[in-house]
Parts: sequence; structure tokens; C-alpha cells
Amino acid sequence: MDALKRRIVQEGQNLGRGILKIDSFLNHQIDANLMEQIGETIAAEFTATKPTRVLTAEVSGLIPAAMTGKALGNIPVVYARKKKPITMMEPVYVENAPSHTKGSVVSLMVSPEFLQAADRILIVDDFLATGRTIAALARIVQSSGATLVGIATVVEKTFEGGRDLLAEWGVPIFSAATIVDMSDGRIQLA
Repeated sequence: MDALKRRIVQEGQNLGRGILKIDSFLNHQIDANLMEQIGETIAAEFTATKPTRVLTAEVSGLIPAAMTGKALGNIPVVYARKKKPITMMEPVYVENAPSHTKGSVVSLMVSPEFLQAADRILIVDDFLATGRTIAALARIVQSSGATLVGIATVVEKTFEGGRDLLAEWGVPIFSAATIVDMSDGRIQLA
């Protein structure tokens, strides 16, 4: 995705320790047109897998996931909550994952009413770095009995090894933009 790569180069900030700040169009302020293009690109990659739902983690995965769900024919988008609201009845699917940007472990929760065994799930998230958040989402899919059909992200940082961690799930993995190096303050795209 050339438009995404241009924005990363123009506006992305390497904050060190593998953290890429792209708040001007994804993680704080949203460029809806760019997110729509990303959703369409991801949908084109996974249409043949026939997903019935998109799963993401709150918060930054919500917009690309929603745009993907829309592009896939307006299929439901489910997001794993980080705090359990009083409206979420037990039992729930829960998995823990370390947050790279928050520096702590977060719990991800999904209600069984929105993730069922007959579903075909496409996971969409903002970043693929270590892969631990996405792996937690994949374990939630597994717990539900649903079928994981693919994993998609807006940005992948290959040097953090997440793709290798996720390979055990045996599903296609797609990233709209890939960063291969962030050493010495650089942001080097594939």
C-alpha cells in the first residue's frame, strides 16, 4: 500500500525501543479515507477465506477492523474488551497479552454471544510486532471453537519476530506495510 507507506515515511516517528508513533493517521487521529483503503486492501486479500466476523483488540485495531468488515460485505466486527463492563455476562473468553506501548499485561475479553463455533474469524489489528496480542486473540478464537482463517495488520515490524510466533496457527498473514528496521532512529520499509 503505497499511500500508507508514504504516510509512515512522512509522519511516522521512531520513538526508540521499536515504538513507531503514527498517531496522526491511525493511533490517535484517524484518516478515514486511508483506513477505508486499508480495509479494502485487507478484504481483497481474505475474501476467498470467507470470514463471517472480524476480531480485533480495542482500541487502535477498531478502525481498520471496521473498514475491513465493511469491505467484506458488512460482516460483524467484534473487539476484545480490556475492561469488563457490567453488561458482559459470564462466562467470557479471556486471554492475557503484554502491551508493548503500555508496558503492562492486559486482559482481552470477548463475550461468547459474539464469537461462536460456526464462525470463520479474520483477526485484524493495527500492529504486528511481537505477535503476543494477536496470539491472545487467536487463543480466544480457539477457545470459542470458531475457525481462524487469517491475520491482517496495518503495519508489521518484522524485526520483532511476531510473524514467526503466529506461524503455528497455520493461516495466511498479511500486512499492509512492513518495516524491516528501526535502529538508529530510522524507519526502513520493505
